[in-house]
Amino acid sequence: MNKISRPPVDIRFEIRLDAESETQLRAAYDQLHARHGLRQLDSFYRWLLRLLDPVPGRSLLDVATGEGVLPNFAQQLYGLIATGTDVSARATQIAGGAGGAGFCVAEGERLPFADRAFDYVTCIGSLEHFFDMHAGVAEMARVLRPTGSALILVPNTYSIIGNVYQAWKTGMSSIDPQPLQRYAARAEWAMLLERNGLQVERAIKYEREAPDTLADALWYMQHPRRLVKLALTPLIPLNLASCFVFLCRPNAEGL
Repeated sequence: MNKISRPPVDIRFEIRLDAESETQLRAAYDQLHARHGLRQLDSFYRWLLRLLDPVPGRSLLDVATGEGVLPNFAQQLYGLIATGTDVSARATQIAGGAGGAGFCVAEGERLPFADRAFDYVTCIGSLEHFFDMHAGVAEMARVLRPTGSALILVPNTYSIIGNVYQAWKTGMSSIDPQPLQRYAARAEWAMLLERNGLQVERAIKYEREAPDTLADALWYMQHPRRLVKLALTPLIPLNLASCFVFLCRPNAEGL
């Protein structure tokens, strides 16, 4: 994917529910994880790891890991040395009890790791919730090895079956239950990443993942609207997808 060269812009589509301080943010996520969590289907994390195509024995950091499903799968399925961080102590407790990966409480803008410590860095549906997204990207670039890969999933302002449909139907934007939410278009997200130390190599659309376990296939049968969304996925253009997955390399010039 070619580097995007345009005048500097900020991502300004922002929804704040209750996020005026890091203390409030931590408390909100502790409550979310104590009540119901933020976990996706297992097939979602397996699909992301296949995109990353990891080499066994290498190291992976999942930033804002939540319940730690991705790093635990990375270790179990691919033999990676996997670590996860999250601002929520409750989330890391759940993550640590679900597998063999290592977890610690840390803000994405201040990662407690040395420079160039990881072969892979992932951040799945979380960057848009950071207080300082620029610092968060710069930190991910900092801890990524020169030959490493980053995988970052973020939401689209112009999702045709998300925000666009919601606005047409109700006159409102889609509001995430998390305390701080941002949306941007594909090129705007790419500019944010590339101005803070990452080089975007590929952008992939995300709507729904195909099930690769029996449990996930049964879940789709019980949720027909999600099944319809999965069926529509091939028809939706990249720039109108619900989310983007960016596969990146470190860009020394951007640091």
